[in-house]
Amino acid sequence: MIRVRDTPRRGSSTFINRFSQYACVLVAGCILLTAPRSLVAQTTSDGTFADLSASADSAREAGDVARAVQLYEKAVQLNPQWALGWWYLGTLQYGNDAYGAATDALTHYLALTPKAAPALALRGQCELELGQYAESLRDLEQSIALGAANEARNAGILYFGIARDLTKLGRFEESIAQYTVLIRHGVRSNEVVNGLGLAGLHMATLPRDIQAGQQELVAATGQAAATVLSGDFSGGRQQFEQVFQRFPAMAWLHYFYGYLLFETHPREAIAQFQEELRIAPANAIVHAMLAWGLGMQGDYAAALPDAQKSVEENPTLGLAQLVLGRDQLETGDVKGSLAHLETALGIEPQNLEVHLALAKAWSELGRKNDARRERLQCLALAEKRAAPDANM
Repeated sequence: MIRVRDTPRRGSSTFINRFSQYACVLVAGCILLTAPRSLVAQTTSDGTFADLSASADSAREAGDVARAVQLYEKAVQLNPQWALGWWYLGTLQYGNDAYGAATDALTHYLALTPKAAPALALRGQCELELGQYAESLRDLEQSIALGAANEARNAGILYFGIARDLTKLGRFEESIAQYTVLIRHGVRSNEVVNGLGLAGLHMATLPRDIQAGQQELVAATGQAAATVLSGDFSGGRQQFEQVFQRFPAMAWLHYFYGYLLFETHPREAIAQFQEELRIAPANAIVHAMLAWGLGMQGDYAAALPDAQKSVEENPTLGLAQLVLGRDQLETGDVKGSLAHLETALGIEPQNLEVHLALAKAWSELGRKNDARRERLQCLALAEKRAAPDANM
């Protein structure tokens, strides 16, 4: 079972210690061999590089962080190729909450060891703290691809970071998916629950920055959502009903509940989307999800008006273009569907549902080669989607 600290930041944490050990394995025994001899021999008023590096290590091991940072900074100035020095400097600065300095040190380290997953993960955490959310997301995802999440505790911290990045970037449904992984693996700290509530309410805010007047709403929404994601649909329904009663005019609440129910209770989800539109009628995402749900029930004609409204409200929304194209395809307007499906493909080229719809459209138009190409793409995407996630 994964455990994530409410504030996984300090350099003394297990997270950092494990990454430090991993980095040492990567570089121990080879750094001085690869350093130019002229750099190793250089001196400052504090002595040679060998003296500085040894003193820095001693200060770090003794817990004298300020002295260690000062000495490591001097040592890496003498020998910029000393990767382990940059690593220790980065972890120590991270532990001091000096995220800018830590990012700089870790960037130097990564220039020397580009595939060091722990350094990418730690730099991603620093960038998150600095408000560099796109950069943080890139580094955290790359670190996971390189194995940084192979240990359950590290996985929880990294997925929590990615979820927060996605929320701040306005990619709320993707953030919900990350929180879903955490909740279903037993992670239910206050920060995770509040983060889930923020993503569901489409609030581009970090859990620590929730305004006082929104705390009750966010916490109650997150708790209700976590209950649903844990598989307790009856308990989740009761909790959401209580939230609806306390906040009857709150936008996104009914949509969020419907979104959570969509795969397992599609008819209930449709009712929630319809209720959301009574509160906030002009919402492209909700219209698109409602159209998608009605289509999944086989009622494409009923879905078509909501699909059209979704595209009118936000023509750049890939889901809107997809559902309109699919609904037109299923109601007989095959040629009309192509423009929307190809637009959807341009927005979301890796969307399996788009390729499935295009394969059917090309087939009905007699364009066998195009249909075959789309089917092959569908197989490739399906295999990729089915690949086991070894990280959690």
